[in-house]
Amino acid sequence: MAAAGGPGGPEGPTGPGTDGKKKRKRPKRKGWRRAVPTWRFTLAAVFTVLLLGMGAFVAGYMIVKIPEANAAAVKQSNVYLYADGSQLARDGEVNRENVKLSQIPLEVQRTVLAAEDRDFFSAPAVDPKAMVRAGWNTMTGKGKQSGSTITQQYVKNYYLAQEQTLSRKAQEFFIAIKLDREQSKDEILEGYLNTSFFGRNAYGIQSAAQAYYGVDVEKLTVEQGAYLAALLNAPSAYDVVANPQNRPQVEARWRYVLGGMVKEGWLTDEERDAMEFPVPREAKGSAGMSGQRGYLVQAVKDYLFENEIVSEDVLAAGGHRITTTLQKGKQDALVKAVDDQLMSRVDKKARKIDRNVRAGGVSIDPKTGQVVAMYGGIDYTQQFVNNATRRDFQVGSTFKPFVFTAAVENDSNTQDGRPITPNTVYDGTSNRPVEGWNGPRYAPQNQDQVSYGPITVREATDKSVNSVYVQMAVDVESEKVQRTAVALGVPKTTPNMHPSPSIALGAATASILDMTGAYATLANHGKHVPYTLVAKVTKNGSEVALPERAAKQAVSRQAADTTTSLLRSVVTSGSGTAALAAERPAAGKTGTAEKDKAAWFAGYTPDLATVVSVMGQDPVTGVQTPLYGALGETRISGGGPPAQIWAQYTKNALQGTSPQEFTLRMQDGSDRRLELPGAAGTGSPDGDGTTEPGDTESKSPEEKEEKEEETTPSQEATTGPEESADPGDGTGGTDGGSTSTTGGGQDGGTASTGTTGATDGQTTEGNTSTGTTEGQVIGGQPNTGGTGTSAGESTGSTTDGNTNTGTTTGGTTPGFPPAP
Repeated sequence: MAAAGGPGGPEGPTGPGTDGKKKRKRPKRKGWRRAVPTWRFTLAAVFTVLLLGMGAFVAGYMIVKIPEANAAAVKQSNVYLYADGSQLARDGEVNRENVKLSQIPLEVQRTVLAAEDRDFFSAPAVDPKAMVRAGWNTMTGKGKQSGSTITQQYVKNYYLAQEQTLSRKAQEFFIAIKLDREQSKDEILEGYLNTSFFGRNAYGIQSAAQAYYGVDVEKLTVEQGAYLAALLNAPSAYDVVANPQNRPQVEARWRYVLGGMVKEGWLTDEERDAMEFPVPREAKGSAGMSGQRGYLVQAVKDYLFENEIVSEDVLAAGGHRITTTLQKGKQDALVKAVDDQLMSRVDKKARKIDRNVRAGGVSIDPKTGQVVAMYGGIDYTQQFVNNATRRDFQVGSTFKPFVFTAAVENDSNTQDGRPITPNTVYDGTSNRPVEGWNGPRYAPQNQDQVSYGPITVREATDKSVNSVYVQMAVDVESEKVQRTAVALGVPKTTPNMHPSPSIALGAATASILDMTGAYATLANHGKHVPYTLVAKVTKNGSEVALPERAAKQAVSRQAADTTTSLLRSVVTSGSGTAALAAERPAAGKTGTAEKDKAAWFAGYTPDLATVVSVMGQDPVTGVQTPLYGALGETRISGGGPPAQIWAQYTKNALQGTSPQEFTLRMQDGSDRRLELPGAAGTGSPDGDGTTEPGDTESKSPEEKEEKEEETTPSQEATTGPEESADPGDGTGGTDGGSTSTTGGGQDGGTASTGTTGATDGQTTEGNTSTGTTEGQVIGGQPNTGGTGTSAGESTGSTTDGNTNTGTTTGGTTPGFPPAP
């Protein structure tokens, strides 16, 4: 028998109790497996996190108490200051009237539920999934989202501050849970509807019903309730009266609300389909916001919201001190200029159309981008919409300079390969089909159907020739035109700024503020500085961070400066000569919206860019209207009141400073004016009224320079401030060397007569043309202003080798409005 502890025994060398077999050890984890937690570790970690979470939840629930109401009751004012520190305005008057839930129609309650929290009555007070989703979207740049239920929003409105911070969200979470245990759903919904902000300084649905529809909440319709519910998403932006350009988005949100009601069974498809969007009434600002103050404050608020400096909810809580960039002296000068040049001439009793006259203006320092003055309307308490920031009126021909800037920036050529410069010759024939366009046939007409024949880009800019600029847009490529406009400062989202040939005609509905920013970029030699209305913001003494506004070279200096040289010509000898009254070196462009619903002047000196527009809008219906007959004039053109306002404002705003000259770096040869031969400015180089392949200017450069030096006194008279070279501005015109001495005839008032200008021995492609023109001739047609006549005789002219002799008498050009 083996001894104890011997081989095979219980205490043998193989270990106790193994019966001679050694126990196997767990193999060590090697390589990447060492980084993978074991299941025991993972389970322990999850368990620990759950315990900690539960502990944190219990601790938070115990620690966080339902506070007293935040004090919209002790709400502070926001103070708005001019750049010099003087007070511009003070807001903070709370417009609130609480109502019982029973006073709010059930259908209206449901519109809010459909918009904000459709499961409110059945779901818990908080929605963790929605909060996580909203937090993720915020972190990933998809916009700030609350992910809050109605209960959480009520807690935020009634008990807490509005800032989007983690500590505030944590408080909101726990208070909502507690509140849901202590109050009924009806009580919470009632509180929410009485504390929510709807815009127009209206807190609560009763105040909103009055502010937007002038009725008590009991009389709200489902359609109106759905609109008010839509406002909760973006109160100021979704006010379609103040921001008509946002109406498509607002209507989409309105339909979303009604669609939610259908989905929940609160409304039938038939009922929804029969509903029409309920446009709210025009707002009336508070007395404390009368005059320009309300417009300026609202523009500053919009800037704060759009740049995410301060949210709408946070600003509404008050306590902010906002120093604007507005300069009181310049602000007063702009208001006075509008009053002197426009409003003093409005007579609503004598002329019904004068009720429709509105005006807006903005002035920007090109080097800093600071908005120094703004005119929004006659009075914020009478006309709520800010005409300076609205985006629903066409900008007209003030868009044309962007086409030329794009041409220079992109080294563009004409269809036959010639570089586009101020001296490039285009065919200015009205209704000429655009060449090189792959879309449907497009043949734009010039103002008054005037045909100019061969015309330089410089003169086409002076006279705002549509056919030239539409062709140029195609030559450049309309997509490049659009990109250039955006680079200069026109928002990419501007309505109706489509990349097509018609982009040149200004169908886009950019705001006056937008256009001023773009023209300021031209004035600043192509360097774009994003505009700002705010210099400093503090909240309870602590400064709020403002966004960086780095200057960027939007287009080359050559492109911007060459455009400036064109616009200098518009002021000195084109449709904008009224701007000469500023007594400063200036560049600018006139513009007219379709059917004369708005007239514009956009201009700048080296140190100040300003855009002014006079608009037509029915004060009752809000419909845009032409302004024919307003102020007792046949029409309102950009070279009239807008340019006159611009001139008076610019002169007074810059008073006391030395005039600054433009320092321009332009395309080679672009600073030289090219004069084209030919009678009456019609036809093409061969005199047939069209430009054909091979049509060229035959004179040598030396002969052309001699032509420039031989300007006659009568020709010089047409480029001064007394008589514009624009054939349609009602102050006379120039054609084939003749100078109008009475009225111009274009306004349908008096006959056009003039001195006799003779052209002898002009040679085009070897053909000699000799003739005499008597009277003003435009587009090959004698021009009369309704009652007068004008005769023109042409003898011995040669066209393509054919001699043409004849007399034209009594042709008429109707007294249509002038060129834009």
